[in-house]
Amino acid sequence: MRGEHMAFPYDLVMFDLDGTLVETAPEICDAVNDTLHGLGLPAASLAEVERWIGHGTHELLIAALACATGTDAQAVRASKGLASTSATFDKHYQRRCGTRSRLYPGVREALAFLRTQGVKLAVITNKEARYTDTVLGVHQLRDSFDRVISGDSLPTKKPDPACVHACLHAFDVPKTRALFVGDSSIDAATARNAGVEVWLLPHGYNMGAPIQQCRPDRVIADFSVLAAEA
Repeated sequence: MRGEHMAFPYDLVMFDLDGTLVETAPEICDAVNDTLHGLGLPAASLAEVERWIGHGTHELLIAALACATGTDAQAVRASKGLASTSATFDKHYQRRCGTRSRLYPGVREALAFLRTQGVKLAVITNKEARYTDTVLGVHQLRDSFDRVISGDSLPTKKPDPACVHACLHAFDVPKTRALFVGDSSIDAATARNAGVEVWLLPHGYNMGAPIQQCRPDRVIADFSVLAAEA
């Protein structure tokens, strides 16, 4: 039963993963540096990796290689060794995935509370499904969501709105009753492109820019706000 003083205003809440639900940068940084070390290249800093998060791990690897070699992303994409390096990174990240990530405070409690309100919950991430599944499994979040859309689940990924549209259709929820919760300009653009409201958290990865610059409908300090709305 919904809260007595005010019904929760959304029937569907969609969440980004990295930097929103889970702090994953440390273990991604480890995998990046495992890969760079094997190539004899200088290590990346955690701050650099945080700025590269958002477009999926393949794009992150390209950014890391471009930085380490002093070239640009286009040159890295055209390089003959990229496929082999990507395969190496995949092995390192599968080994590192879940080893140094952590849930942000209040995540588990907020998700459990929203479930009691009958709200449908989804994860929409640009992280590839093999990594998404590992992170959700390690942190015992798989059963918390009604749907998970990863970066390779659909032909397009965020900020294309197809991922949001797929959730709206699956749960037969109108745009006015849906909310996207994220941590970056990519999440803000995804929500805007789909015509749904967006709330952003300041604790994640927004490529080094202040979250207020994304002009979300609301900036929330932490997950306790979600429970307080009901």
